[in-house]
Amino acid sequence: MAEDGHAAPTSEPAAGPGAGGQNQSHDTNHKPTEIVTNLPALDASVTSPRAFTPNPFSRKNTTLDLDDYFTGPRDIQKHSKWPIFMQLHGSILPKMILPLICIAAWTTVFTVLYELDIWDCHIDSVLLTVLGFVVGLGLSFRSSTAYERYAEGRRYWAQLILSSQNLGRVFWVHAKERDGEVEKDLLAKMTALNLIVAFATSLKHKLRYEPYTSYEDIQHLVNHLDTFAQRATRDEPDKALKALKKPGVIKATGEYLGLSFASSNPRKAIKKAARPLGNLPLEILSYMASFTDELVANGQLVVPMQQTLAYNNIAALNDVLTGTDRVCNTPLPIAYAIAIAQITWVYILLLPFQLVSKLDWITIPGTVAAAYIILAFLFIGREIENPFGEDVNDLPLESYCAQVAAEMDIIASRRKPRNVDWIETIDNRVLWPLSNSGFQAWMSRGEAKIREAVTHKIESNFEIKKELAKEISKGHHADTKGIAEKARTKTGVDSV
Repeated sequence: MAEDGHAAPTSEPAAGPGAGGQNQSHDTNHKPTEIVTNLPALDASVTSPRAFTPNPFSRKNTTLDLDDYFTGPRDIQKHSKWPIFMQLHGSILPKMILPLICIAAWTTVFTVLYELDIWDCHIDSVLLTVLGFVVGLGLSFRSSTAYERYAEGRRYWAQLILSSQNLGRVFWVHAKERDGEVEKDLLAKMTALNLIVAFATSLKHKLRYEPYTSYEDIQHLVNHLDTFAQRATRDEPDKALKALKKPGVIKATGEYLGLSFASSNPRKAIKKAARPLGNLPLEILSYMASFTDELVANGQLVVPMQQTLAYNNIAALNDVLTGTDRVCNTPLPIAYAIAIAQITWVYILLLPFQLVSKLDWITIPGTVAAAYIILAFLFIGREIENPFGEDVNDLPLESYCAQVAAEMDIIASRRKPRNVDWIETIDNRVLWPLSNSGFQAWMSRGEAKIREAVTHKIESNFEIKKELAKEISKGHHADTKGIAEKARTKTGVDSV
C-alpha cells in the first residue's frame, strides 16, 4: 500500500531547457503571450486532478488523501516494503468491489433457497468444465491483446526519447554558432530544444484528449507558436478552463469504482470545441523541420550525415505520433469486448447453481473468490488496453516528458567540447588498467613505447580477468583495484 508516492507533476517538464528563458526571449506584447497570462489566472482548484499521485502512507505526507491514492499513473521509482499481495495502489480491487457485492448477493439468494428446501436450484457441474475452457480462452485473448498494446505504447515512447536525444545532440552540438551572432544562435538552439520537450508534452495531452494549451506543463513551451490549439485556447478561454476542472466527488467516486454511467466521455472537450483544434504535435514537427532547413541554409549544419540524422529523427518522431495514435484509437473490436464480457458474466452467474449441492453454505464465499479471480483478468485487460490514460497502471507519461526535458538540459549544460580540453589532460589514463600514467606522461615516451604498451594491455586485461574469476569462484569479494595494481607491477610499464 505504501509502495507508490507522487509521480512527477505535470509542471515538472517546466524544468526543461527554457522553463524560464522561453518566456523571456519572446516579445511580451505578442498576443499569444496574453493568452497565457490571462488564462492561467488559474489557482490550485482548477489544476489537473491527476497531475500527480502522492503516497499517502509516506512519512513526508501528513494526510491520507485517498482521492489521489487511487489515481495515476503510479510513480515506478517508488519502492514498497509491503508484500505484493497487500499493495492497493495499482490493484484492480476498487473497481471490483461493487461487482463482487452483487455476486455475493446473487449467490446468497439461491443458496438460501436451496438450503431451506424452497427450490432445488442446483445443476450438473459439467458446465464448469465446458464453459470454463471457453472463458479461459476469452480472458487469455483479452489479456494478451491488452498487454501487447501496453508494451507497444511503451516502445513508442522509448523511440520518442531516443529520437529526442539524437535531435538535441544535432541541434546543440553539431549546429555551429556563427561569428557575430553567437547569442542569437544560442537562444535559437535553446528554443529548438524547447520544441523537442514541447513535442513530447503535447503528444501526452493529445493522447489524453486534452486539446488546449492552457495546461501548466505546455503553455510556456508553445506560447510563441502560431498553432490551431493556441488560437482555440485564446478564443475559447472558458472551455479551456473547464477542461482543467476536477470532476465532482460523486462522479470521481463512481469512476474509481468502475461505474460505467459515471465515466465521462474522454473526447468531450474535443467535441464541444467551436474552433478547429488542429494537431499540436504535428505542427510542432513542422517548426522543427523549418528550423533544420534554416540551419542547413545558413551553413550551420554543413556535414551531410548530420543533416540526414536531423531529418531522420524528425521523421521518427512523426512515426511515434502516428503509432501512438493508432494504439490509442484502435481498441479491441467492440464485438470481441462485448462477447468476452458476456461469456465471463454468464459463467460467474451460473457458478452458484453448480456449487451449491456440494459446498452448501460455503458456496457463497467460494463463488465470490472464484468471481474475484475471473473478473480480475477481465478488468485488468480493460484498464491497460489504453496505456496512455490516467489510470494507476497506465504508462507514466509525465515521467517520460520530464525525462526528455531533463536530458535536453543535460545536453545544453555545456558548450561543444574541444578535444584538447578532455584528451590532453593528466587525468586521462589512456592505458588503464595497464598503466596509471596520464596522457602527458605517455606523450613523452614515444611511439614505440606506446605501441608496445597497447600490446601488453591485452595480456594485462587477460590476467585481471583470470584473477577476478578466481576470486569470485572462491566466494570472495573481488578486489578489482588490488588485482589491477598487481598487473601493472608485473608488466612494469609505468617504470619505464
